[in-house]
Amino acid sequence: MMDKLGTGLKDAVKKLAGKSVVDRAAVEELVKDLQRALLQSDVNVKLVMTLSQSIKKRALDEEPPQGMNAREHVLRIVYEELVALMGGEVEVTLTPQTILMAGLQGSGKTTTTGKLARYFQRKGLRVGVVCADVFRPGAYDQLKTLCDQINIPCYGEPGETDAVGVTKRGLKSLGTVDVRIVDTQGRHGLENDLIAEIIALNTLTKADHRWLVIDAALGQQARDQAARFHEAIDIDGVIITKMDGTAKGGGALSAVAETGSGIVFIGNGETINDLERFDPDGFISRLLGMGDLRALIERAEEAMGDDEIDVNAMLKGKFTLRDMYKQLESIKKMGPLKQVMGMIPTGGFDMPDEALDVTSVKMERYKIVMDSMTDEELENPTLINSSRTNRIALGAGAKPEEVRELIKYYKTMQKTMKAMRGGMGGGKFNMQRMMKKFGGM
Repeated sequence: MMDKLGTGLKDAVKKLAGKSVVDRAAVEELVKDLQRALLQSDVNVKLVMTLSQSIKKRALDEEPPQGMNAREHVLRIVYEELVALMGGEVEVTLTPQTILMAGLQGSGKTTTTGKLARYFQRKGLRVGVVCADVFRPGAYDQLKTLCDQINIPCYGEPGETDAVGVTKRGLKSLGTVDVRIVDTQGRHGLENDLIAEIIALNTLTKADHRWLVIDAALGQQARDQAARFHEAIDIDGVIITKMDGTAKGGGALSAVAETGSGIVFIGNGETINDLERFDPDGFISRLLGMGDLRALIERAEEAMGDDEIDVNAMLKGKFTLRDMYKQLESIKKMGPLKQVMGMIPTGGFDMPDEALDVTSVKMERYKIVMDSMTDEELENPTLINSSRTNRIALGAGAKPEEVRELIKYYKTMQKTMKAMRGGMGGGKFNMQRMMKKFGGM
């Protein structure tokens, strides 16, 4: 969803990085480029103007810290202001708690409730869910199906119309679980009875958190929706869904600013595991091409055991053909390769789309081709010349072109892995390293 915004932001920053002099004109040009990228992504115009004024004022008034030149100073300000736009990092504790889910119909609230239950379950907590959506037909069946997949209790009373009564009995039925999640009903609009009901549910549950689920495609309407819910129940966190879609997404970011809270999670896929903790620093780092190592390692640790892949070795870029296959198989468990690569600090190195599009069919073909290679060739692919290519193809029942395609893919991955190395260490934001990368492009 954020590909276009990320491209716009990276282009603006790269343009500044390439200037020999950073004066008022250069800052004003940067601000205009940032405005264009944000407005094209549907971020509220008032937010964009506030952000722009803050960046411009700081860039022109503040003196660069010792050891940092003017370009580095301005880019650091851009980074900090964009992080602030995301709201603060919302704390998610692994303690007993009750969470009230709010949102309009179609926002993905019920699916997100199931994903959230899975998140806490993976953290070792006992979770229970109450379906308080008595308005939408099939809401309970949908939520129950999701919960059954992960063996989590789900309470509901199909046919009952009193959401408060259902919730009261549901919370009692769940007993002493650690995390109680109440999925409330949504409507196509913010009717008064919907607001009155969620206020009553908030009072009944004494919810520790009231999280608003926003569809990334909602656009500018998201701001008004967030304001109404926030006024009613004091929203303290936002979950943005469908981040893997083609929506601009700026409206959802505008909604976050309206509640004065931060983003808690983002949904970026259709499976029950596709819910990611939101880190504003990491998110902006990804948009600027600086990666998000913390999220990458966290996802790797959850998706696989230590015996499957050495994450540190992967990030160091030391791998053979045999390692490449093993690592791609493991990465596949972490989610779409494009998402995973976006977490890796590449300093603006854009992996070709054809390299990201590795289907299971193609992976199987690669495996067959590699089965025809000697151990020596798997460990040192540079040995594979024309005669070896023909022999490998013959043994695999493949065409020489397929062998060459595999080698080309390996070299692309090798180049990408080398581009990662400079991004490791040095804290969340190392402007000097980032500037060197931009300067080398």
